[in-house]
Amino acid sequence: MKEKSNKFIITPKTERSVTLTVRLDAELNDYIEEIARKSGRSRNELINKALQFAFDNLELSTDEAEQ
Repeated sequence: MKEKSNKFIITPKTERSVTLTVRLDAELNDYIEEIARKSGRSRNELINKALQFAFDNLELSTDEAEQ
């Protein structure tokens, strides 16, 4: 068999996103669609920004009485 100089090199995946399926209330979806249309941003970008904001400003309570 003839030796080839080309190699098929596989490197680690560097993508930092994942695909996730969620169910949204219809009204929330409509609102996201409206904001996306008005802002010129994608739904994905808006949802990512909203989630990041929510988690950046999250205060987690471990007191069961507050739940």
